[in-house]
Amino acid sequence: MRNDLILFLLLTSCCSAFIPQFRHAHQNIIEIANSNDHQQDIKELWKEVGTVFATLSLGVGIMMTPLPSLADGVNNYDGFADYAKENQMEKSDVGCFVSKCGDQTKNLFSNPRGIKGISCLGRCKGEQSCATRCFAAYGSKDLNSWLSCTIEDNECVKVPKNVDNSAENIGYDGAIKNFNPKSLVGKWYKTTGLNPDYDMFDCQSNVFTTGTKDASELDMDIFLRISQPKEDGGGYWNNNLQEHMVVDAAQKDVSNPSGRTMHTAGKMYGLTFDENWYILGQSDGSNGIPEFKLVAYKGHTLQGNYEGSFVYAKEPTLPAAAIPAVREAAAKAGLNFDKYKPINNSCPAGEPLNDSIAGTGTSTSDWKDLVIGEGG
Repeated sequence: MRNDLILFLLLTSCCSAFIPQFRHAHQNIIEIANSNDHQQDIKELWKEVGTVFATLSLGVGIMMTPLPSLADGVNNYDGFADYAKENQMEKSDVGCFVSKCGDQTKNLFSNPRGIKGISCLGRCKGEQSCATRCFAAYGSKDLNSWLSCTIEDNECVKVPKNVDNSAENIGYDGAIKNFNPKSLVGKWYKTTGLNPDYDMFDCQSNVFTTGTKDASELDMDIFLRISQPKEDGGGYWNNNLQEHMVVDAAQKDVSNPSGRTMHTAGKMYGLTFDENWYILGQSDGSNGIPEFKLVAYKGHTLQGNYEGSFVYAKEPTLPAAAIPAVREAAAKAGLNFDKYKPINNSCPAGEPLNDSIAGTGTSTSDWKDLVIGEGG
């Protein structure tokens, strides 16, 4: 049997019980394997299986990076999402999913965690908070590698080119000019946020450390909780992430036309992101104003541009005595503090839903809740 038929059979066999789109393709593979002339049928098979992968990649891609949904002045530049909505599957290289990303595809779909992750994302149908929970529950290196390979590295899914990312570099007049990055070292709580898709997770704290004397580079450890709706059983997942920040404000000899305070770049869920941060206001605790940092950010991914803002404080809740100063700093930057919402940092005790050995094949949760066949 041809190698591509064997791979198709393996993938559709393990996935057809959980992802309905694969069932018809799996039956077709069996019929082709039993026939004498594969050539013409293989072309149709590439198209059918490739279209399933393209649909999954686009469905996942438009969900995986938080998109802004702010009112009054925050724009949504999601060209990738617009492309997906038009369902332009004919622009995707359907053979690429196996010919160029065969290892990543096989690794993802041969693992129950990968199968459940793709199934979960498919059920979300583009709803952002649902997709975020899917990544919290089933995110993995295999899923990230598959997304990176099929969307960015090999363009199995054709995404819009020449997206205008200039909005990311439009800064704020109110950004602090002489920011001392050493003042950020330590633990801070995110207490209020502006972007409901990006800023409003529960139990958010960030810890900044530095390995340089002038703190011109910072490492940020991020902690947050992602809640599962009560109707789905309740509970939460703990999430720990890391980002590396380069502090532009500490590098006076480097051009900084946007006036950004610092910036970061990397990959999240398999796709590259770039993000500029602006410190718009702060207090060191003097004059009766509790410590705070008012931060705004602008960034972009393949989807386009996004932006938001939040307030750091040394306490889980923004102290009332700091609010007038925060409000004033926000107004100077053209932001309305009345639109910020408090973040729930109460962090009640409980057992998280995280499974540290999920995906290894030894966890009892690996095969739990996989639906077999049409009737479950």
